[in-house]
Amino acid sequence: MERNKVILVDDNDIALGEMEKLEAHQKGHLHRAFSVFIFNDKDELLLQQRANHKYHGAGLWTNTCCSHPQWEEDVLLSAAERLVYEMGLECDLEFSHSFIYKIEVENDLIENEYDYVCIGYSNEEPKINKDEVQDYKWMELNEILADINKNPENYTQWFKIALPRVIHNLK
Repeated sequence: MERNKVILVDDNDIALGEMEKLEAHQKGHLHRAFSVFIFNDKDELLLQQRANHKYHGAGLWTNTCCSHPQWEEDVLLSAAERLVYEMGLECDLEFSHSFIYKIEVENDLIENEYDYVCIGYSNEEPKINKDEVQDYKWMELNEILADINKNPENYTQWFKIALPRVIHNLK
């Protein structure tokens, strides 16, 4: 499914309308999103390196996958579909929590998202979609946190915000 639009929402996640994805990021309008975090039996998190042609976050490491549900689309079903599309993985996802964040990113864009965080478990190796993802790796959470501390420029802004919340909710 094409994901060129986003659902504009208020602070209570009430849908207000649709907008082109790039325009929403240029104007900084709050919109619905999801972030998927897949763990394996070793408690490692599957990270993806975003493709170099992405208009923001290009070449950066981030959570397993993320995107934007489309109008009247169930967030968990949308996230599961995107996980297959980007990473070639099928697994059950569970809603963990949601939160709002707003941060300036490269190319004069603003991420202002009502983000639904979804958690899943798989021991399968991904079959990445090279249009979306250029690489992947499994890492332990402590290893990720140490690397973010040492090399923050290698990670997406939203991942650095979301990861501590995910870790807190896993406990």
